[in-house]
Amino acid sequence: MTLVFRDIRHAYGPLAVLRGVDLTVAPGEIVCLLGASGCGKTTLLRLAAGLEPLQSGQIELGGQVIAEPGRDVPPERRGVGFVFQDYALFPHLTVAENVAFGLRFAPRGERGWRVMDALARVGLEAYQGAYPHMLSGGQQQRVALARALAPRPAVLLLDEAFASLDARLREQVRDDTLHVLQTSGIATLLVTHDSEEAMFMGDRIALMREGRILQIGPPETLYFDPVDRYVATFLGEVNRLPGRVREGRAETAIGSLPAQMADGTPAEVLVRPEGLRLGAEGGHPAEVEACRLLGATTLVHLAIPDGTGGLLHLHARLPPGRRLARGEQVNVALDPERAFVFPPEAS
Repeated sequence: MTLVFRDIRHAYGPLAVLRGVDLTVAPGEIVCLLGASGCGKTTLLRLAAGLEPLQSGQIELGGQVIAEPGRDVPPERRGVGFVFQDYALFPHLTVAENVAFGLRFAPRGERGWRVMDALARVGLEAYQGAYPHMLSGGQQQRVALARALAPRPAVLLLDEAFASLDARLREQVRDDTLHVLQTSGIATLLVTHDSEEAMFMGDRIALMREGRILQIGPPETLYFDPVDRYVATFLGEVNRLPGRVREGRAETAIGSLPAQMADGTPAEVLVRPEGLRLGAEGGHPAEVEACRLLGATTLVHLAIPDGTGGLLHLHARLPPGRRLARGEQVNVALDPERAFVFPPEAS
């Protein structure tokens, strides 16, 4: 079923936390709500689940209105599964009993096989008799996911579901969860503040700021074609280069880019670290300040004359294996696919 939010507005006292949100999540689609703490993403999730009364706007599921001002379908009748950040498992119940808790409205004869089906989806059939304290953090997360999936909800909501896991375990659990969600066919809305997690998990990303969606689209669109400086910086590291527009191009110390701005106006060019090409023919001179292997990439710190007697300090990311010595001279050029031009920030 399709989940639709129409012009959602919500406030806690005088504080407006949602300011007109429109969003659609299609069946089988994973949409990530991405943003900093306090931007309204968890509130939107709670409204979808029925944990907060809707103040303004409308929420539909499968073409049926489930929430509007003065009328809210109870959470247990919405067909919505929810995975909380702390998993909310019952410590006195076994894994199977925790999963069965979400099936208390299902026919008694179906509960046993539906519990085992849900546990099989997350690879925990062998742990049905264990208690939560006997499981690792990743296993507890998968039990919470199985409990949410067991009633076969129309929509699945996940609120920072991987935040409490350490970095290495988080990668594995995210990978396992992605496979489960992709085969479930359920519309999924996932809240996170981690841009890498959003790009890994989401078919689309909705980046929020101060109660509004700034940009929504596939991860590639937000990363390579951000609508503004905030989107560009939230999706990944950038180098900042001062520039000035001449004849339709923003000129910087290491190259120029097309710019739809008036000639003579200042500009700021943001360049992804992987958008700096080292050793490019016709590039601009730079000096290596440091070079560090980070596993999948090599990070290079560069010093580049800014044309006014000062230096720009930039970061470049290269494929692993190349080693540059401190003080080595290299040429640097811009990759226009990974560089963006914006008016300078207001001081």
